[in-house]
Amino acid sequence: MAPEEEAGELLEVTGGDVALLESLVERRRAGEPLAWLTGSVRFCGETILVHPGTYVPRWQSEALALTAAARLPELGRAVDLCTGVGAIAVVLRRRRPMALIVGTEIDPLAAACARANGVEVYVGDLAANVPRSLTGAVDVVTAVVPYVPTGRLHLLPRDVLEWEPHRALDGGEHGLDVLVRAAREAATLLRAGGSLLLELGAGQAGLLLPILEGTGYRDVQLIYDEDGDLRALACRLG
Repeated sequence: MAPEEEAGELLEVTGGDVALLESLVERRRAGEPLAWLTGSVRFCGETILVHPGTYVPRWQSEALALTAAARLPELGRAVDLCTGVGAIAVVLRRRRPMALIVGTEIDPLAAACARANGVEVYVGDLAANVPRSLTGAVDVVTAVVPYVPTGRLHLLPRDVLEWEPHRALDGGEHGLDVLVRAAREAATLLRAGGSLLLELGAGQAGLLLPILEGTGYRDVQLIYDEDGDLRALACRLG
């Protein structure tokens, strides 16, 4: 976001309180994420609450969210693994209000924020605490998991690296540690023909394809953002 746009958001949230504005500007200059200061971010046209200490949803994840909504039946079931503050689950709920949509999150702070956004959240690692009634019965599983290779974390923007939770970023040596686990756990939730959508980084699609095929997924679709960069993939089980 351009500095002028950030300034406009801070002006709006402070409502003319000069002392508060100066305080927020100083915090932003120190690198604190803008969404922590304003309390929210726009995602797929929705206002998503963002509490301090949580991972901030990115616009690059919007294509995944919209593709997931298109694949979710009106009365379907969806699980958003690693829901964070619940941005994707909110988008799914708004577009499929009759569907059952739940999220999972290992970080209690993020889970609390997701609940503030109206998301039903099960606290735990990936699908560990999802009700057994959903096993083999889910139409869509989405997952924006940590996928940045450990050795590339230092290339992230300063405010991200210094302020946002590393647990939400670090995907292990090749960035695949949680991606692979998410794909395998999603396979236990999905019905035959159900869709998995994973956000991923550069070069990871080729590494994931053999693993997905070995887990029983097919019909892989690559998802690009508006800049033409590969951001995610979608596939079907069975």
